[in-house]
Amino acid sequence: MNLSKIFFTALLLICFGKARAQYDFKKADAWLAENTREMGGRSILMIYKNGQVIYTHSVNEMNMRQKIANRYFAKKQGKTADVDDYTSSTRLPVASCSKWYSAALIMTFVDEGKLKLTDTVGKYLPVLSQHGKGNITISQCLSHLTGIEAPKLEESLKEMKAENSMDDAIENIAKMPMEGELGKTFHYSNVGLQIAGAVLEKISGKSFETLFAERITGPLNMKNTDFGKGKVALPAGGAISTPEDYLNFLVMIMNKGVFNNKRILGENSIAQMQVNRITPDVKIAFAPAEAKGLGYGYGEWTMGDNTVSSPGLFGSFPWVNNNKKYAAFLMTFYIKNTGRNERYFELKKLVDDAVTVQ
Repeated sequence: MNLSKIFFTALLLICFGKARAQYDFKKADAWLAENTREMGGRSILMIYKNGQVIYTHSVNEMNMRQKIANRYFAKKQGKTADVDDYTSSTRLPVASCSKWYSAALIMTFVDEGKLKLTDTVGKYLPVLSQHGKGNITISQCLSHLTGIEAPKLEESLKEMKAENSMDDAIENIAKMPMEGELGKTFHYSNVGLQIAGAVLEKISGKSFETLFAERITGPLNMKNTDFGKGKVALPAGGAISTPEDYLNFLVMIMNKGVFNNKRILGENSIAQMQVNRITPDVKIAFAPAEAKGLGYGYGEWTMGDNTVSSPGLFGSFPWVNNNKKYAAFLMTFYIKNTGRNERYFELKKLVDDAVTVQ
């Protein structure tokens, strides 16, 4: 390493040390140490406030069983097992954290007037009209109010991965039964965003992955995030990302659509994404246990204290607290979700307290 790189690295460490010194994260440190073993054995938490990353902490408590399981699944997928500490550039599938990414991409088309939230999907995807689903709006796709009785999330993703084209995926969705009134039945699933993603492809003549790279990852300097190399993009759960990349996205959300002085999304689009669409007249057909008591906007859950989030099946937890003006991302990888809701709220409370300068 040359002298200039050494100097730059030292400067970053000094700046980060000063930023961290303003806050007391001892309780967050202790929480990660206590909870990480139940969250797959590894975790990393990053927090951004006042124009900089003020906290990065990684914990590795993998036990022998977790290491063996990790090696088994890696071998099954033809990959090399990785049991190292998570870092800010660790790439992992983020499951439903993808929904936030995809909703933002769709809103860029709304900003440009190429799509309206009131547009009905049959206008772009006739097969949905042929099966009585053409009146679903883009807004309803983004807020899980399509009324479609979708399979379980894991089953749905497996089915989508087996499709050969986006058109095949939409035809499969078109044949699914309805379970409730359009716009009045909330079912957290993959179908709405899959439909909206297909609409984007029809409008633009480009693949979902290309649009995501052009409009989200490129402008946000998210160098290690994509939707994989499958035949069909999975907007609701197919993203692979890193803590630093996801944090860049969250900073844009927190700054009302602006990143590095460049507007990515309109301020009104950010506001629309954060409006709770689960009104008192909406029936909840399905919502994950982790979301008990929360509202839902476009691609994100809403909390009572002006916090928005989009947790994933594998335990990663991104959130933005608009009141306290900070963004945070917890990356984990595990399936068992027992106690996950309580853990999310415990951690958020500790971070809320820590970023409140005394």
